[in-house]
Amino acid sequence: MSHRVSILSSHISPVSAVMASEKEAALAAATPSDDSPTIFDKIISKEIPSTVVYEDDKVLAFRDITPQGPVHILLIPKVRDGLTGLSKAEERHIDILGRLLYTAKLVAKQEGLAEGFRIVINDGPQGCQSVYHIHVHLIGGRQMNWPPG
Repeated sequence: MSHRVSILSSHISPVSAVMASEKEAALAAATPSDDSPTIFDKIISKEIPSTVVYEDDKVLAFRDITPQGPVHILLIPKVRDGLTGLSKAEERHIDILGRLLYTAKLVAKQEGLAEGFRIVINDGPQGCQSVYHIHVHLIGGRQMNWPPG
């Protein structure tokens, strides 16, 4: 293998491994249940530590432990109310969905992402959702590519 191919492989393989592990986690995720606690419920209750960057009475934002960019923050509602994924949204969820997106804008400004950022909401196994508690990924600090994946 040429030196150049070796260098390229060393840069590509970790990304592929992360993508594969995310996909595997999503496919292995338990079927959602409205009453069973998720890892995010445990983060909200402070049973599991996180690096919180924003918190109010409705939303908690914290750094992702497997960041996909220089800035990668998860925003979650503090009360799930049956909202395990975007496909489960009902009219009663309009306020919290809007609050999550508005909070993402506030956090992006706080994090210095004036040049832009990406918002991602994974939904279901094929959407690579691994935690069934709706959450918004705020990713930035680098040039995003298109198509995303």
